[in-house]
Amino acid sequence: MLPPDNFDPEIGLAETLEPGLRRIVAPNPSPMTYRGTNTYLLGQSEVAVIDPGPDSPAHLDAILAALQPGQRISHIIVTHTHLDHSPLARPLAARTGAEVWAFGNATAGRSPVMQGLAEAGLMGGGEGVDHEFIPDHTLADGDVLEGESWALEVLHTPGHIGNHLCLAWGDACLTADHIMGWATSLVSPPDGDLTDFMTSCEKLAARQWRVFYPGHGAPVLDPNTRLDWLVAHRRAREASILEALNAGPATAEDLARVIYTETPAALLGAATRNVLAHLVDLTGRGRVAPRSVLHAEAHFALTS
Repeated sequence: MLPPDNFDPEIGLAETLEPGLRRIVAPNPSPMTYRGTNTYLLGQSEVAVIDPGPDSPAHLDAILAALQPGQRISHIIVTHTHLDHSPLARPLAARTGAEVWAFGNATAGRSPVMQGLAEAGLMGGGEGVDHEFIPDHTLADGDVLEGESWALEVLHTPGHIGNHLCLAWGDACLTADHIMGWATSLVSPPDGDLTDFMTSCEKLAARQWRVFYPGHGAPVLDPNTRLDWLVAHRRAREASILEALNAGPATAEDLARVIYTETPAALLGAATRNVLAHLVDLTGRGRVAPRSVLHAEAHFALTS
């Protein structure tokens, strides 16, 4: 239940989504970022910039140009440390004097399972982690960050990456890359953890939301329905993987080629990482096991 592909914003232009909230789309379109990263400006006089975006001088200029008379940037909030979301935080801070808030550095929030895989040599799939990122202030689940005319509740939602945050603004939620407006989220070990991702979906589903404002794509106007669909979609992928393994041991790439038959070649690598995330989760639950050491090219087999 993904929306039609009709999101066509003017890049670099601040668009009002509702009173107090504006969006600027960064000039970084790609198969992984859709039209570009959504940067949000929240507030009236004291403005929070949420996800400043990639290291782009043009995008920096667009953010500063969006400030209206009497406005200043008081907070820079980073939802997670991927290269399309966090690198502009430091240049923006240098220009404005605002401090940077986030869950932590690039490996903060990584589960013990994923930390073990990283230490064993399992590398990410090219999704681009900002390893140089360090915030001025760290945020924890349940914290409330306030400006003059706004308040955000911090929801730690690991899964897409261990340090991922969603931000509740009343009955709206800025969901970054956990729930997106155009595709399902990439979950790529060892930074992405499907077990954590599903738990984070349950955390969000425990509330009734009016709207999701995602990190890429248009607002999600049926948020709880989208969450239900997303969980069901992941469970269906799991069932497809288990069914495919009935034919015998296979690698994540083998399974991706069987399951993602309509996926463009440019996105097969991302699909393979998603399958690997399922296989790591299924291994932890005892449903499958690697035929050798757990790694990206391992052959997996059903345990029963």
